[in-house]
Amino acid sequence: MKTNKVKRGVYLLPNILTTFGLFSGFFAIILATRGQYAEAAIAIFVAMLWDGLDGRVARLTNTQSEFGEQYDSMADMVSFGVAPALLMYFYLFEGLGKIGWIGAFVYVAAGSLRLARFNTQIGVQDKRYFQGLPSPAAAALIAGLVWTKEMMGPSVYDEQYLVAGAWIILVSAGILMVSNIRYYSFKEINLKGRSSFKLLLLATLIMIVVLLWPSAILFIFFFVYALSGLVFTTIEVRNKRALKKQAKKSLK
Repeated sequence: MKTNKVKRGVYLLPNILTTFGLFSGFFAIILATRGQYAEAAIAIFVAMLWDGLDGRVARLTNTQSEFGEQYDSMADMVSFGVAPALLMYFYLFEGLGKIGWIGAFVYVAAGSLRLARFNTQIGVQDKRYFQGLPSPAAAALIAGLVWTKEMMGPSVYDEQYLVAGAWIILVSAGILMVSNIRYYSFKEINLKGRSSFKLLLLATLIMIVVLLWPSAILFIFFFVYALSGLVFTTIEVRNKRALKKQAKKSLK
């Protein structure tokens, strides 16, 4: 009687890319402990690039696997959960005592819950939207804030206001990750098809602007993206309430 052999081993290419992302997140933590905050923020953005590549490479080469999905989540936990929280803690919160590390822990806990929920919804959730702020976007928001502040240098504003604002942004990013607010995933954008020359020119101009002021542009983009989910969900809730009211009136 023949028995089915259990497949052993892992797909090399996508998991190597995931390892690069994991290393970038780990290295960001090392840099943060050394006081190299701008470099640590950049390392988190590098981890985002690797995170975006591994999944796409797996789909293009037909090398998706359950192992790859779980490994990717573990790497994301380090790069987009632990690394941004520790970066912000060492940068601004270390002198706050309990309030500082509680804020950092809230973000880490929210990141882990966000990733656990995402894993349970693979293949079920609407691919057009994310439920809650994606952990890479939350990490980019925090890294962008630190990077921008480092590029600006000493601020004329009271340091207490800066620390308080950063704490609110960190905790809010954590809350948004575990919320039910929907965020557009951009997965419907077709990069394989033909596009107009104007669109290519626009993409080139955007790239130039980002390269000129990378820290500020990236921070503003992800800050607006974080707000976009709130706006989109608010409009959606209002529309649903309006439809319910119309339905009730029609029944009377």
